[in-house]
Amino acid sequence: MLSKFRFLHFSATLSSSSPRKKPSIPQIVSFTAKFGSRMGYATSSGSSSKLLFRQLFEKDSSTYTYLLADASHPDKPALLVDPVDKTVDRDITLVKELGLKLIYAINTHVHADHVTGTGLLKSKVPGVKSIISKASNAKADLFVEHGDKICFGDLFLEVRATPGHTQGCVTYVTGDGPNQPQPRMAFTGDALLIRGCGRTDFQGGSSEQLYNSVHSQIFTMPKDTFLYPAHDYKGFSASTVGEETLHNPRLTKDKETFKNIMANLNLSYPKMIDVAVPANMVCGLQDVEVKASL
Repeated sequence: MLSKFRFLHFSATLSSSSPRKKPSIPQIVSFTAKFGSRMGYATSSGSSSKLLFRQLFEKDSSTYTYLLADASHPDKPALLVDPVDKTVDRDITLVKELGLKLIYAINTHVHADHVTGTGLLKSKVPGVKSIISKASNAKADLFVEHGDKICFGDLFLEVRATPGHTQGCVTYVTGDGPNQPQPRMAFTGDALLIRGCGRTDFQGGSSEQLYNSVHSQIFTMPKDTFLYPAHDYKGFSASTVGEETLHNPRLTKDKETFKNIMANLNLSYPKMIDVAVPANMVCGLQDVEVKASL
């Protein structure tokens, strides 16, 4: 488990180490490419750090997977957010084509609509470590809690606990500080979708908790923060905090109205939940673990 305010750094042995010292004077940072698109680089002015970013899509579950890497670091360390088992080979091919070294496969929560690709990635790419929140109670190599930071090269993701869709949901936010790309980017999982949010009627969900999470941990970020959800069903790829605080039809309401909306969605039972959740509780390798125990 990563204790609060400790950094998880990439090294040759993939072990954690103490934080590197950073300049105390803030530096102005800017994009070199707009992140409304599905690919691009971000650089921080006055710094050698460069974030490589790709947004990938799995059509059956309408799931977004995100590839992030420090392209200016000698090792080009990379991580995948919310990989899907069906598209693992695609993701590995892209990582190789871009000359990256995949070090982490991380999940925003225990998904109910697809099987995570983290287990397959670990079996196919030596050295990859899986990460999920401690609150999820799922299996992984490393567990994170609110306030932890996941480092890849000279860049990092901040962990923000955003439970409500499930008890273990977290949002990963690009770093805030010297040498980190700006505007920030938040990978919200199912907690906040574009003009919507994840359901709250299973996996320990709570509409009140979700409302509090989004308003305290996501809507409090700068309005130009880019939001990247785990799913989209209407053809959108990204939003911003400013957009969602104005136009989200559920989360712009007061808490009691939101709770009433969520209680009356009348959604059908998730078709993959009985397969996906048990598999994702063991890093997506349920069948492998069962066979090994026989």
